[in-house]
Amino acid sequence: MNQVLTILLIGLIALIGNWIGYGVGPAESLPGILLLAVVTLIGMGFTKILPFKSPVIVWISLFAMIATSPIFPGNAFIAASIAKINLLALATPILAYAGLSLGKDIHLFKELSWRIVVVSLVVFTGTFLFATLFAEIVFKIQGKF
Repeated sequence: MNQVLTILLIGLIALIGNWIGYGVGPAESLPGILLLAVVTLIGMGFTKILPFKSPVIVWISLFAMIATSPIFPGNAFIAASIAKINLLALATPILAYAGLSLGKDIHLFKELSWRIVVVSLVVFTGTFLFATLFAEIVFKIQGKF
């Protein structure tokens, strides 16, 4: 029940953020928010009934892809509804929640000391550089640059 309330609260904040930040009215973006919440809850529920452990993001992504695929009835409505939600309006409350979650474990974070900063910088730099390199290669193959 706590997870359901959290997802609904994030949806409400995203709804308000989409309205204020991007001018999409609540009535217009509510179906997309509700669809995202339903797909998320289905994916979370699915991982609870599986006899093995798997990341919840795998199942949420799979159900979202199925719901927007051409074989799914109503896929055009689902895709159009979700397209009205700006990514940043959705990411902001999620990142805020993640930051608050980190706050409750700050004593564990402090035990990692300065080494976590070095590891984080190396990981972020490597991710950025390799993503840039990959994009550059793909663009060269496509003849865009």
